[in-house]
Amino acid sequence: MGTPEFAAHCLEGLLEKGYNIVAVVTQTDKEVGRKKVLTYSKVKEVALKYGIKIFQPQKIRREYEDILALDPELILTCAYGQIIPKAILDYPRCGCINTHGSLLPKLRGGAPIQRAIIEGYKETGVTLMYMSEKMDEGDMLFKKSIKIEDDDTNTTLFKKLSDLALEMLLEHLDAIIDGDVKPLKQDPSEATYAYNLKKEDEFISFNQDAKRVYDHIRGLLDEPGAYGIIEGKSYKFHKVRYLAKEMGKPGEVLGLYDKALAIACKNGTILVDEIQAAGKKKMDAVAFYNGSGKSLVGKEFSDEQ
Repeated sequence: MGTPEFAAHCLEGLLEKGYNIVAVVTQTDKEVGRKKVLTYSKVKEVALKYGIKIFQPQKIRREYEDILALDPELILTCAYGQIIPKAILDYPRCGCINTHGSLLPKLRGGAPIQRAIIEGYKETGVTLMYMSEKMDEGDMLFKKSIKIEDDDTNTTLFKKLSDLALEMLLEHLDAIIDGDVKPLKQDPSEATYAYNLKKEDEFISFNQDAKRVYDHIRGLLDEPGAYGIIEGKSYKFHKVRYLAKEMGKPGEVLGLYDKALAIACKNGTILVDEIQAAGKKKMDAVAFYNGSGKSLVGKEFSDEQ
């Protein structure tokens, strides 16, 4: 059970190693972009490639009988996107295993990878766990950590963790099937939460520490992206750096610095290498500055959406 590239990578890796996956459960097809092109999930694309049965329930808590009719021995979930009902959790002989992109009990929830960067974590990882009715509270089986590099983004960390998740599944799946595991209960006192991102999370205020602004922006790259507002017009940031040098009033556009658009923050400066004005194409900072960007110098990004 899964939906995005993270899950699709694990699915294809298991198929290539010969595991007998009889079906996938994934989210329904979505209309994407201005032209509303009907688009399959990444997991569905892999399933079609390998000729695997596909289930796409609108509400899995009501539409699960066909899944149980397959008599699954083990169910794996990975970024599926719906709450799994107890009827499914209790069914498989080998249990329901979740592949979660954090070191539980830290960052329970639907956006652990993005929020690990946004919150300034220095490391994260993957946890294999038994599923329970409560969000990411099941007993843990295996954990493995990786360092979050200073230039990691949402996209690069997703890739690293999907590789790690597949590596762990290939290493431990046989033991899980055989029941040769020692579950460990989570310590609820150490739990933190990584709730799904909302539109308001994409807004950037520069009236804070530069490193925190930098982490916030890169935690949203490349999807869903981050934006700021000047005089009611939004600008999306596609590639950024930060400089531990305070150069102006927080939010002030300072001009070009090291071929980037410099925006002042507390205790430092954000350097925007690629930017996109609302309704326009993405541009490198120099081209943007030589066009409309000069008119922003001295103006300030808003603290409010």
